[in-house]
Amino acid sequence: MGQQSKQRKTAEARTEKSRQYSLKEASALMKDINCTKFDSSVDLHVRLGVDPKKADQNVRGSVTLPHGTGKTKKVLVLCTPEKEEEAKKAGADFVGLDEFIQKIESGWTEVDVIIATPSVMPKIGKLGKVLGPRNLMPNPKTGTVTQDIANAISAVKGGKITFKVDKAGIIHASIGRVSFPAEKIEQNSSELLSAIIKLKPSTAKGIYLKAVSMATSMSPGLSVDTKSILN
Repeated sequence: MGQQSKQRKTAEARTEKSRQYSLKEASALMKDINCTKFDSSVDLHVRLGVDPKKADQNVRGSVTLPHGTGKTKKVLVLCTPEKEEEAKKAGADFVGLDEFIQKIESGWTEVDVIIATPSVMPKIGKLGKVLGPRNLMPNPKTGTVTQDIANAISAVKGGKITFKVDKAGIIHASIGRVSFPAEKIEQNSSELLSAIIKLKPSTAKGIYLKAVSMATSMSPGLSVDTKSILN
């Protein structure tokens, strides 16, 4: 096992491994436990009591964070020629169709969000194996399959994120940067957690919100008290 860095040791010394923190406490500690010299992302990891193999328990959705993520997202719009000008004016980073389908088939995925119009979805379906694992596949449930391209781009650029439970039943999401004030980290976290709670499947049995952890890039995670979230 490799040696821990001095920054990592210092960060761990400022936390209590056996303790569960309130959302407010965890948000306030993000700067103290940060191990990097750059403006790290702050991430939430939410373990749910669902079976992702069951279609009706495959929790996924979107939410607009009140303070954004602190990251400028690259947006690709896949559409027919008549919608291209609208997409460009709205601030899309890449616009097109066939040429980008070919690039994606070759392994290109250098974007954060892909938005598509309904009419081109039959062409995009074959990209599921590439885009699905990266959570990039356009989906009506997350607002990324729409005729209203301009509003969709505006929402993404303004702080809208999508989330999806993975095979282990965990949702991973970036909810800000370590440079954010603690209040903004807390408010963004609360907004995401509220959205996840509202999506609880009716068929999910037992405890739904099993565990929540907050961490910055490369820092130790802080366990967040789920009871305080639900209350």
